[in-house]
Amino acid sequence: MDEHVVYTISELATQFGITTRTIRYYEEIGLLQPERSEGDQRLFSKKECVRLRLIRRGKKYGFNLTEIREMIQLFDHDPSGTSQLKKTMAYGEGKIKEVTAQINDLILLRSEMEDLMKDFQKKLNALERDKE
Repeated sequence: MDEHVVYTISELATQFGITTRTIRYYEEIGLLQPERSEGDQRLFSKKECVRLRLIRRGKKYGFNLTEIREMIQLFDHDPSGTSQLKKTMAYGEGKIKEVTAQINDLILLRSEMEDLMKDFQKKLNALERDKE
């Protein structure tokens, strides 16, 4: 993306595979801050594209919009990125714990289902023996 190129809301929506309503919502809650043309059309810069990419990545990894906003705003206050990285790592550690708990729950569920299937197979075998 060229530094001076601007994108319309429709172009961004197409590029990121999201709706224009989603982009307007992100703007409404302060995640995006596009410039406005003389005709009041939203014009998104490379900075806004980067923010949108970060929002999408954050959502992919399970962060909520409040957490994402906080991480983005930290970068605005500390361009070195140090504060943002520290906060992102703290949130990331929490997400890893959540994912680990979900994995453990799924492993337990799978084990319970496997035991149930074994019981069903035993019952089916017994019923088929009784038929003979």
